[in-house]
Amino acid sequence: MLEISFKRIKGAGVLDLAGTIDINASNLVEKVGWALENGYQHMVCDFEDVELVDYAGMSALALAFKNVVNHRGKMKFVAVPMHIRKTFNLVCLDRVFELYDDLDSALRSFEEDEAIADIKRKNLRRRFKRLPLDIDVQYKSKHEADYHHGKVLNLSGVGFMVFVEKTYPLGEIVDVKLTLKPAPGEVSVEAVVVWLVEKHLQPQIYPGMGLEFYHVDSQTQEKIIQFVERNLPLDSASEA
Repeated sequence: MLEISFKRIKGAGVLDLAGTIDINASNLVEKVGWALENGYQHMVCDFEDVELVDYAGMSALALAFKNVVNHRGKMKFVAVPMHIRKTFNLVCLDRVFELYDDLDSALRSFEEDEAIADIKRKNLRRRFKRLPLDIDVQYKSKHEADYHHGKVLNLSGVGFMVFVEKTYPLGEIVDVKLTLKPAPGEVSVEAVVVWLVEKHLQPQIYPGMGLEFYHVDSQTQEKIIQFVERNLPLDSASEA
């Protein structure tokens, strides 16, 4: 039988578990659901007094874990005995679950996660800044020999909008060449069609396509981001 006691520490819900996590551990799933409903986004499961986790118990853990993730939270595990770690390893759950030696380490990791997420959010805003442009672009599908021509209307670190005569279906992968002066110069990338301009919505740029970079290497993408930032108006470039 699994016994659960719940407490709040530094904003996280901490579940002290004791006993066996098996087919009768539905109370774990229920307790995690209750915690989520009451505003506990992040949780820690303390395994110090857990004696055994069988395969049915692992399913219950995975279900509880997935529920937390679906609510954009994180669940971490502390003081997991070695024999239970080996069980996690057998079913590859050790690659999914975050295991910590003690409660303090797990709680600090939430703060570290938030710091990393903040950096990623800033980088994401940086990548999505759009630079209005009016430059030539060459593009073709994979099965074509010759390039078509069009105009780039705007550019960001993740893609661009083009005004063209020939469009392709959504999901089509195309080869693209454009020149960004003075640097980085000619850029050749793959892009996927993610938007087709509808005449009644955007008649001024019809026919046109929205293209997203596809498998672009980080070095090329960084050069594009730097080009966008160098050429943005000052008020736009200063935005966080």
